[in-house]
Amino acid sequence: MVLDNLNTHTIASLYRAFPPEEARRIARRLEVHFTLLHGSWLNIAEIELNVMTRQCLHRRF
Repeated sequence: MVLDNLNTHTIASLYRAFPPEEARRIARRLEVHFTLLHGSWLNIAEIELNVMTRQCLHRRF
């Protein structure tokens, strides 16, 4: 499951949306990984592609 950094995507939000037993069952199956507050994996990928373009693609191979 992929989640972004919205404040609704926390373990606590499960307890607001589901009964405690169901929330606990779901929470045990989740592994939360935090990303940058002002970025996402797509932003990071775009930055890397931009760096490669500036450093490599203007030269001949």
